[in-house]
Amino acid sequence: MEGKININVSAVDYDKTSKALTHQLSLLEEMVHSQEDFVMTDSEFAFGWHFFVLSINKSLVQKLVEMMGSDFEKLKGKGTEKKFLVWLTKNIENKSPRFKLAIKEEMESSKFGIF
Repeated sequence: MEGKININVSAVDYDKTSKALTHQLSLLEEMVHSQEDFVMTDSEFAFGWHFFVLSINKSLVQKLVEMMGSDFEKLKGKGTEKKFLVWLTKNIENKSPRFKLAIKEEMESSKFGIF
């Protein structure tokens, strides 16, 4: 499972959301004995929201899947990437004001017809 998962992040408060994401992913790296498995772009501000991209190595997600086992499979969503989004959202939703996470590749696909 090579490559990266690119996640589009929309947030009302960039500082709080980026810190919450960084903290949660750093804890995950510590838990699975990994380092430097994610990067975050600077934000662009528009319409009262901050937009940025979070790139996570798929190997980090795979280690989480192996560690959680059947608990990971019980998360909502089809496929590993969607389940990971649910896991990440649940772990930072109380630490950050309004935010949304979405798989970047899905947002750019033609099925949405807006990009």
